[in-house]
Amino acid sequence: MRKLFTLIVLFFSLASQSQELNCLVTINDEQVAGSNKQVFRTLERSITEFVNQKKWTNKNVKPQERINCAMNIIITKRDNNQFEGTIQIQSTRPVYKTSYETPVLNLKDNDFNFKYNEFDQLIYNPTNFDSNLVSMISFYVYVILGMDADTFALRGGEAYFKQAENVMLLAQQSGLNAWANQIGKQNRFQLIDNLLSPNMRQFRSVMYNYHRKGFDILNENKSRGKQIIENNIITLDRLFNKVIGNPMIRLFFDAKADEIVNLYSEGPNTRSKQRMLVVVQKISPNNSSKWQKIN
Repeated sequence: MRKLFTLIVLFFSLASQSQELNCLVTINDEQVAGSNKQVFRTLERSITEFVNQKKWTNKNVKPQERINCAMNIIITKRDNNQFEGTIQIQSTRPVYKTSYETPVLNLKDNDFNFKYNEFDQLIYNPTNFDSNLVSMISFYVYVILGMDADTFALRGGEAYFKQAENVMLLAQQSGLNAWANQIGKQNRFQLIDNLLSPNMRQFRSVMYNYHRKGFDILNENKSRGKQIIENNIITLDRLFNKVIGNPMIRLFFDAKADEIVNLYSEGPNTRSKQRMLVVVQKISPNNSSKWQKIN
């Protein structure tokens, strides 16, 4: 009986400490020649287990509260244990009282290069740099956590972005450019530096207001929710030209452009729609074909 009680307590203890992510990891190796592709399946499985089975925070997360996300890795070159490729990071979060999942992050890294021997263990050490693969995956896990938390509380992702910054600082000893401070270069250093910059607080306020005060009330008051969303999109104009290349504006619209178009595919009409259209055409011209669908 004592053993049974211990097992029950252990079960509920583990259940109350569920991991934070529900991440689909895929590896595309079609561009790599050779018939032996087992290493890619092993790597895919290893990253999946690393991301989904590790507990990344001290929060107690219920299974239904796990963040739905995806990491799509495309390997473009392999030379023995050296791999080159890209990674697409995507995440969503549920909208209150609906079955809809709103996109939060849609980010591509074109410098996803690493060394890996089949069956290497992926272990994250917050005080040491062990491998570029572990550092890159861990970095993006904390970015996912931070972006998600920012949508539920004003600058709620601060601690997670700090963790990502720590990963970045440790990884700089690798000497790889993606971790280095290069002026005008959009890389991992630039991403986390902007997310933590006081100059970019407007972006993080928009992330909170857009989701928590806008989308989360659409089900109850669509007119008000839509107006709040609209007003916050307009405020992104204040960030324009603050940083070379406007990386935070691009980060926002890479995830949100299609959603905004869909939101305006039906009523109700809002009083600032035309002003918003002028703003998005100015600050996100690469999505101009999408903005033309809003009428």
